Amino acid sequence: MYLRPWVRRFNPSRTGATATRLSQVNAGCHPASRSHRIERLDALAPADARAVRALVADATAHDGHAPLNEHALLHLRHPEAGASKHLLGRDDDTGDELAGYLYLDVSRGGPVQAECVVAPAQRRQGWGRALVSTAVKMVAPRPVQLWSHGADAAADRLAESLGFRRVRELWQMRRDLRAELPTLGDVAGVRVRGFRPGVDEGPWLALNARAFAHHPEQGQMTRSDLDRRMSEPWFDPDGFFVAEREGELIGFHWTKIHGDPGDGSGHGHPVMGEVYVVGVDPAAQGAGLGRLLTLTGLHHLREKGLDCVLLFVEADNSTAIAVYRRLGFSHVATDALYRLDR
Repeated sequence: MYLRPWVRRFNPSRTGATATRLSQVNAGCHPASRSHRIERLDALAPADARAVRALVADATAHDGHAPLNEHALLHLRHPEAGASKHLLGRDDDTGDELAGYLYLDVSRGGPVQAECVVAPAQRRQGWGRALVSTAVKMVAPRPVQLWSHGADAAADRLAESLGFRRVRELWQMRRDLRAELPTLGDVAGVRVRGFRPGVDEGPWLALNARAFAHHPEQGQMTRSDLDRRMSEPWFDPDGFFVAEREGELIGFHWTKIHGDPGDGSGHGHPVMGEVYVVGVDPAAQGAGLGRLLTLTGLHHLREKGLDCVLLFVEADNSTAIAVYRRLGFSHVATDALYRLDR
Protein backbone atom coordinates (compact mmCIF):
# COMPACT_ATOMS: atom_id res chain seq x y z
CA MET A 1 0.00 0.00 0.00
CA TYR A 2 1.25 3.45 -0.71
CA LEU A 3 -1.52 5.64 0.68
CA ARG A 4 0.25 8.80 0.09
CA PRO A 5 -4.19 18.97 -3.04
CA TRP A 6 -4.87 20.62 -4.36
CA VAL A 7 -3.43 22.56 -3.37
CA ARG A 8 2.02 21.75 1.21
CA ARG A 9 6.90 21.54 7.01
CA PHE A 10 12.07 19.74 10.46
CA ASN A 11 15.56 20.48 11.51
CA PRO A 12 18.01 18.76 9.14
CA SER A 13 20.26 17.38 11.88
CA ARG A 14 19.64 15.01 14.77
CA THR A 15 22.51 16.46 16.76
CA GLY A 16 21.28 18.92 19.38
CA ALA A 17 17.66 18.51 18.29
CA THR A 18 14.75 16.63 19.77
CA ALA A 19 14.98 13.91 17.13
CA THR A 20 16.01 10.45 18.27
CA ARG A 21 16.76 7.28 16.33
CA LEU A 22 15.58 4.37 18.45
CA SER A 23 16.92 0.84 18.36
CA GLN A 24 14.65 -2.13 17.80
CA VAL A 25 14.68 -3.07 21.46
CA ASN A 26 13.68 0.47 22.45
CA ALA A 27 10.00 1.25 22.98
CA GLY A 28 10.20 3.78 20.16
CA CYS A 29 10.80 1.15 17.48
CA HIS A 30 7.83 -0.85 16.29
CA PRO A 31 8.65 -4.17 14.59
CA ALA A 32 6.18 -4.99 11.81
CA SER A 33 7.54 -8.51 11.36
CA ARG A 34 10.77 -10.42 12.01
CA SER A 35 12.62 -8.41 9.36
CA HIS A 36 10.80 -5.06 9.65
CA ARG A 37 11.41 -2.16 12.00
CA ILE A 38 9.95 1.32 12.13
CA GLU A 39 11.89 4.31 13.42
CA ARG A 40 10.16 7.42 14.76
CA LEU A 41 11.95 10.74 14.24
CA ASP A 42 11.13 14.34 15.05
CA ALA A 43 13.60 15.48 12.37
CA LEU A 44 15.43 13.86 9.47
CA ALA A 45 19.20 13.77 9.32
CA PRO A 46 20.64 14.73 5.91
CA ALA A 47 21.31 11.08 5.00
CA ASP A 48 17.76 10.07 5.89
CA ALA A 49 16.31 13.00 3.94
CA ARG A 50 18.30 11.94 0.88
CA ALA A 51 17.07 8.36 1.27
CA VAL A 52 13.46 9.52 1.51
CA ARG A 53 13.82 11.69 -1.59
CA ALA A 54 15.31 8.73 -3.47
CA LEU A 55 12.41 6.55 -2.33
CA VAL A 56 9.91 9.17 -3.50
CA ALA A 57 11.66 9.41 -6.88
CA ASP A 58 11.60 5.62 -7.26
CA ALA A 59 7.89 5.42 -6.44
CA THR A 60 7.12 8.35 -8.75
CA ALA A 61 8.91 6.71 -11.67
CA HIS A 62 7.12 3.42 -10.99
CA ASP A 63 3.61 4.82 -10.50
CA GLY A 64 3.62 7.78 -12.87
CA HIS A 65 2.59 10.22 -10.13
CA ALA A 66 4.12 11.55 -6.92
CA PRO A 67 3.31 9.58 -3.74
CA LEU A 68 3.49 12.70 -1.53
CA ASN A 69 1.74 16.02 -1.97
CA GLU A 70 3.47 19.35 -2.43
CA HIS A 71 3.21 20.21 1.27
CA ALA A 72 5.19 17.15 2.31
CA LEU A 73 7.73 17.50 -0.52
CA LEU A 74 8.35 21.14 0.38
CA HIS A 75 9.05 20.23 3.98
CA LEU A 76 11.47 17.54 2.94
CA ARG A 77 13.46 20.22 1.15
CA HIS A 78 12.86 23.05 3.65
CA PRO A 79 12.67 21.60 7.19
CA GLU A 80 10.84 23.49 9.92
CA ALA A 81 11.54 22.50 13.53
CA GLY A 82 8.57 21.07 15.43
CA ALA A 83 6.21 20.98 12.46
CA SER A 84 6.66 17.36 11.35
CA LYS A 85 7.25 13.83 12.52
CA HIS A 86 8.62 11.01 10.41
CA LEU A 87 8.37 7.22 10.35
CA LEU A 88 11.06 5.27 8.50
CA GLY A 89 10.46 1.63 7.63
CA ARG A 90 13.66 -0.40 7.48
CA ASP A 91 14.06 -3.87 6.01
CA ASP A 92 16.71 -5.70 8.05
CA ASP A 93 16.89 -8.47 5.44
CA THR A 94 18.17 -6.05 2.79
CA GLY A 95 20.88 -4.27 4.74
CA ASP A 96 18.94 -1.48 6.44
CA GLU A 97 17.27 -0.46 3.17
CA LEU A 98 14.52 2.16 3.42
CA ALA A 99 11.32 0.30 2.58
CA GLY A 100 8.74 2.93 3.47
CA TYR A 101 8.20 6.43 4.78
CA LEU A 102 5.33 8.21 6.50
CA TYR A 103 5.17 11.98 6.95
CA LEU A 104 3.09 13.58 9.70
CA ASP A 105 2.22 17.27 9.78
CA VAL A 106 1.63 18.17 13.44
CA SER A 107 2.06 21.93 12.99
CA ARG A 108 -1.58 22.87 13.47
CA GLY A 109 -4.43 21.94 15.73
CA GLY A 110 -7.11 19.52 14.67
CA PRO A 111 -6.44 16.36 12.67
CA VAL A 112 -2.87 15.26 12.01
CA GLN A 113 -2.16 15.15 8.26
CA ALA A 114 -0.36 12.04 6.97
CA GLU A 115 1.30 11.00 3.71
CA CYS A 116 2.77 7.53 3.16
CA VAL A 117 4.91 5.87 0.48
CA VAL A 118 6.22 2.31 0.20
CA ALA A 119 9.09 1.32 -2.11
CA PRO A 120 7.76 -0.50 -5.20
CA ALA A 121 9.88 -3.58 -4.44
CA GLN A 122 8.52 -3.72 -0.87
CA ARG A 123 4.80 -3.53 -1.56
CA ARG A 124 2.30 -6.21 -0.52
CA GLN A 125 4.48 -7.02 2.48
CA GLY A 126 2.55 -5.16 5.17
CA TRP A 127 4.59 -1.96 5.18
CA GLY A 128 1.71 0.42 4.54
CA ARG A 129 -0.39 -1.10 7.29
CA ALA A 130 2.54 -1.11 9.73
CA LEU A 131 3.48 2.53 9.06
CA VAL A 132 -0.08 3.86 9.26
CA SER A 133 -0.93 1.81 12.36
CA THR A 134 2.19 3.08 14.12
CA ALA A 135 1.37 6.67 13.21
CA VAL A 136 -2.21 6.33 14.46
CA LYS A 137 -0.98 5.09 17.85
CA MET A 138 1.79 7.68 18.02
CA VAL A 139 -0.49 10.73 17.69
CA ALA A 140 -3.45 9.41 19.72
CA PRO A 141 -5.96 10.74 20.64
CA ARG A 142 -5.85 13.20 17.72
CA PRO A 143 -7.79 12.36 14.56
CA VAL A 144 -5.69 11.43 11.51
CA GLN A 145 -6.24 12.38 7.87
CA LEU A 146 -4.39 10.35 5.25
CA TRP A 147 -4.02 11.19 1.56
CA SER A 148 -3.94 8.59 -1.19
CA HIS A 149 -2.74 9.96 -4.53
CA GLY A 150 -4.15 8.08 -7.48
CA ALA A 151 -6.62 6.42 -5.11
CA ASP A 152 -7.99 3.01 -6.08
CA ALA A 153 -9.99 0.13 -4.62
CA ALA A 154 -6.92 -1.31 -2.87
CA ALA A 155 -6.33 1.98 -1.06
CA ASP A 156 -9.99 2.03 -0.05
CA ARG A 157 -9.83 -1.48 1.36
CA LEU A 158 -6.70 -0.86 3.39
CA ALA A 159 -7.92 2.49 4.73
CA GLU A 160 -11.27 1.02 5.73
CA SER A 161 -9.61 -1.97 7.41
CA LEU A 162 -7.71 0.50 9.63
CA GLY A 163 -10.85 2.40 10.57
CA PHE A 164 -10.51 5.28 8.09
CA ARG A 165 -13.34 6.57 5.91
CA ARG A 166 -13.10 8.50 2.66
CA VAL A 167 -14.11 12.11 3.34
CA ARG A 168 -12.80 14.14 0.42
CA GLU A 169 -11.73 13.80 -3.21
CA LEU A 170 -9.62 15.98 -5.48
CA TRP A 171 -9.89 15.65 -9.23
CA GLN A 172 -6.93 16.17 -11.49
CA MET A 173 -8.07 17.65 -14.80
CA ARG A 174 -5.98 18.28 -17.92
CA ARG A 175 -6.26 20.25 -21.15
CA ASP A 176 -4.38 20.14 -24.45
CA LEU A 177 -2.88 23.60 -24.90
CA ARG A 178 -2.48 23.00 -28.62
CA ALA A 179 -6.25 23.29 -28.96
CA GLU A 180 -7.73 26.73 -29.53
CA LEU A 181 -8.18 28.95 -26.47
CA PRO A 182 -10.96 31.52 -26.03
CA THR A 183 -9.90 35.15 -26.33
CA LEU A 184 -9.13 36.98 -23.11
CA GLY A 185 -11.67 39.80 -22.99
CA ASP A 186 -11.67 42.09 -19.95
CA VAL A 187 -13.56 43.07 -16.80
CA ALA A 188 -14.52 46.72 -16.37
CA GLY A 189 -12.29 48.63 -13.97
CA VAL A 190 -9.86 45.74 -13.47
CA ARG A 191 -6.18 45.63 -14.40
CA VAL A 192 -4.29 42.32 -14.56
CA ARG A 193 -0.54 42.51 -13.94
CA GLY A 194 2.33 40.39 -12.69
CA PHE A 195 3.02 39.73 -9.01
CA ARG A 196 5.75 41.97 -7.55
CA PRO A 197 8.03 40.12 -5.10
CA GLY A 198 8.86 42.30 -2.13
CA VAL A 199 5.71 44.38 -2.60
CA ASP A 200 2.65 42.16 -3.04
CA GLU A 201 3.20 39.44 -0.42
CA GLY A 202 1.12 41.05 2.35
CA PRO A 203 -1.84 42.13 0.20
CA TRP A 204 -1.80 38.77 -1.59
CA LEU A 205 -1.90 36.80 1.68
CA ALA A 206 -4.89 38.87 2.82
CA LEU A 207 -6.65 38.27 -0.50
CA ASN A 208 -5.86 34.56 -0.40
CA ALA A 209 -7.33 34.28 3.11
CA ARG A 210 -10.54 35.97 1.96
CA ALA A 211 -10.83 33.92 -1.21
CA PHE A 212 -10.22 30.60 0.58
CA ALA A 213 -11.74 31.29 3.99
CA HIS A 214 -13.34 27.84 4.04
CA HIS A 215 -10.57 25.86 2.32
CA PRO A 216 -8.77 23.47 4.73
CA GLU A 217 -5.28 24.06 3.27
CA GLN A 218 -5.08 27.04 0.95
CA GLY A 219 -6.88 29.43 3.27
CA GLN A 220 -4.33 28.81 6.03
CA MET A 221 -1.28 29.79 3.98
CA THR A 222 1.24 31.83 5.98
CA ARG A 223 4.08 34.13 4.96
CA SER A 224 6.57 31.30 5.54
CA ASP A 225 4.46 29.03 3.30
CA LEU A 226 4.52 31.68 0.59
CA ASP A 227 8.25 32.33 0.97
CA ARG A 228 8.95 28.60 0.77
CA ARG A 229 7.14 28.33 -2.55
CA MET A 230 8.77 31.47 -3.92
CA SER A 231 12.17 29.90 -3.20
CA GLU A 232 11.38 26.84 -5.32
CA PRO A 233 13.09 26.43 -8.73
CA TRP A 234 9.75 26.52 -10.53
CA PHE A 235 8.68 29.92 -9.15
CA ASP A 236 8.36 32.60 -11.84
CA PRO A 237 6.75 35.95 -10.97
CA ASP A 238 5.94 36.40 -14.67
CA GLY A 239 3.49 33.50 -14.33
CA PHE A 240 1.88 34.84 -11.14
CA PHE A 241 -0.95 37.15 -12.19
CA VAL A 242 -2.90 39.48 -9.91
CA ALA A 243 -5.99 41.55 -10.65
CA GLU A 244 -6.42 44.93 -9.02
CA ARG A 245 -9.19 47.50 -8.92
CA GLU A 246 -8.46 51.00 -7.65
CA GLY A 247 -5.15 49.75 -6.28
CA GLU A 248 -6.62 46.82 -4.31
CA LEU A 249 -5.90 43.17 -5.14
CA ILE A 250 -9.17 41.37 -5.86
CA GLY A 251 -8.05 38.21 -7.66
CA PHE A 252 -5.09 36.15 -8.81
CA HIS A 253 -3.96 33.22 -10.92
CA TRP A 254 -0.70 31.58 -9.92
CA THR A 255 0.61 29.29 -12.67
CA LYS A 256 3.34 26.72 -12.38
CA ILE A 257 5.60 24.85 -14.81
CA HIS A 258 7.02 21.60 -13.51
CA GLY A 259 7.67 17.94 -14.13
CA ASP A 260 10.86 18.16 -16.18
CA PRO A 261 13.20 15.33 -15.08
CA GLY A 262 15.96 16.73 -12.93
CA ASP A 263 14.08 19.79 -11.71
CA GLY A 264 13.45 18.23 -8.30
CA SER A 265 9.69 18.45 -8.56
CA GLY A 266 9.07 14.71 -8.37
CA HIS A 267 5.80 14.90 -10.31
CA GLY A 268 6.38 11.89 -12.54
CA HIS A 269 5.28 13.40 -15.85
CA PRO A 270 6.80 15.37 -18.75
CA VAL A 271 7.09 19.11 -18.36
CA MET A 272 3.67 20.78 -18.34
CA GLY A 273 1.87 23.79 -16.97
CA GLU A 274 -0.43 23.94 -13.99
CA VAL A 275 -3.29 26.16 -12.96
CA TYR A 276 -1.69 26.19 -9.52
CA VAL A 277 -4.37 28.28 -7.82
CA VAL A 278 -7.01 30.78 -8.91
CA GLY A 279 -8.59 32.98 -6.26
CA VAL A 280 -11.15 35.78 -6.39
CA ASP A 281 -12.22 38.05 -3.54
CA PRO A 282 -15.81 37.07 -2.58
CA ALA A 283 -16.83 40.71 -3.05
CA ALA A 284 -15.61 40.60 -6.67
CA GLN A 285 -17.18 37.32 -7.72
CA GLY A 286 -19.83 37.02 -10.40
CA ALA A 287 -18.31 39.48 -12.87
CA GLY A 288 -16.26 37.00 -14.91
CA LEU A 289 -12.96 37.75 -13.15
CA GLY A 290 -12.20 34.09 -12.43
CA ARG A 291 -12.60 33.18 -16.10
CA LEU A 292 -10.45 36.13 -17.18
CA LEU A 293 -7.67 35.18 -14.76
CA THR A 294 -7.82 31.51 -15.74
CA LEU A 295 -7.55 32.35 -19.44
CA THR A 296 -4.71 34.80 -18.75
CA GLY A 297 -2.71 31.97 -17.21
CA LEU A 298 -3.59 29.49 -19.96
CA HIS A 299 -2.48 31.90 -22.68
CA HIS A 300 0.76 32.52 -20.76
CA LEU A 301 1.49 28.79 -20.48
CA ARG A 302 0.81 28.21 -24.18
CA GLU A 303 3.10 31.12 -25.07
CA LYS A 304 5.79 29.29 -23.08
CA GLY A 305 5.53 26.47 -25.63
CA LEU A 306 3.75 23.96 -23.40
CA ASP A 307 1.44 21.33 -24.86
CA CYS A 308 -0.55 20.42 -21.74
CA VAL A 309 -1.87 22.01 -18.55
CA LEU A 310 -3.28 20.39 -15.42
CA LEU A 311 -5.21 21.55 -12.38
CA PHE A 312 -6.70 20.13 -9.18
CA VAL A 313 -10.26 20.81 -8.09
CA GLU A 314 -12.54 19.54 -5.33
CA ALA A 315 -14.64 16.71 -6.75
CA ASP A 316 -17.82 18.17 -5.23
CA ASN A 317 -17.26 21.66 -6.68
CA SER A 318 -19.66 21.18 -9.56
CA THR A 319 -19.63 24.88 -10.47
CA ALA A 320 -15.85 25.00 -10.93
CA ILE A 321 -15.79 21.66 -12.74
CA ALA A 322 -18.42 22.93 -15.19
CA VAL A 323 -16.31 26.04 -15.87
CA TYR A 324 -13.18 23.95 -16.44
CA ARG A 325 -15.03 21.55 -18.73
CA ARG A 326 -16.23 24.49 -20.83
CA LEU A 327 -12.59 25.59 -21.06
CA GLY A 328 -11.65 22.16 -22.44
CA PHE A 329 -10.43 20.32 -19.33
CA SER A 330 -11.24 16.66 -18.66
CA HIS A 331 -10.94 14.47 -15.56
CA VAL A 332 -7.89 12.16 -15.57
CA ALA A 333 -7.22 11.06 -11.95
CA THR A 334 -8.50 11.27 -8.38
CA ASP A 335 -6.77 11.81 -5.03
CA ALA A 336 -8.67 10.75 -1.90
CA LEU A 337 -8.49 11.89 1.71
CA TYR A 338 -9.29 9.36 4.43
CA ARG A 339 -10.07 10.29 8.02
CA LEU A 340 -9.85 8.36 11.28
CA ASP A 341 -11.80 9.83 14.19
CA ARG A 342 -11.28 8.73 17.78
